[in-house]
Amino acid sequence: MPAKLVLKMHQSIDGFVCTMTGDNSWFFPHMDEHVYKWEVERLWQAGLHVMGKNLYEIMASYWPTSKESPAAPMNEIPKVVFSKTLRSASWGPARIVTGDIAEEIPRLKEQYKKDIFAHGGASFAQSLAGLNLIDEYRLLIHPVALGNGKPWVKGPLNLRLGSSHQFPSGVVALTYLRG
Repeated sequence: MPAKLVLKMHQSIDGFVCTMTGDNSWFFPHMDEHVYKWEVERLWQAGLHVMGKNLYEIMASYWPTSKESPAAPMNEIPKVVFSKTLRSASWGPARIVTGDIAEEIPRLKEQYKKDIFAHGGASFAQSLAGLNLIDEYRLLIHPVALGNGKPWVKGPLNLRLGSSHQFPSGVVALTYLRG
């Protein structure tokens, strides 16, 4: 059975993943031990992380020296970085894929048995959703309204609720399946 592609995104209650300038610091005050525990349990379910170049570079500057609980799965699980311009990937294990995302994701699904986690920046998530490549959406909704910013989806999606979980910090985890 091929792996599922699972998108995990943090977002505001009005659907934005970051401000127009790319700032996402607004969600960290709500990241308590319960949210981290939930995240880490799910991160270990992945056999592969996929992401775009911009988010890879941000994560590569943070996770290798982090002492936070998600650091172990983020550092140890292999990564695929989709980029036409990145020449090397120092935060590994990682490899760079320059091919068409619509062709590469199905190939990766066939190669892996465990879930493939897509970590979005907004543009990467929009590409995956727009091509209908995502099998499961794990959205962490933070009790913050930004008013404007970058959404993770551009077009309509018909999804069905798989599960929900509320954390003491006010964050709600919603898992949706492709409709």
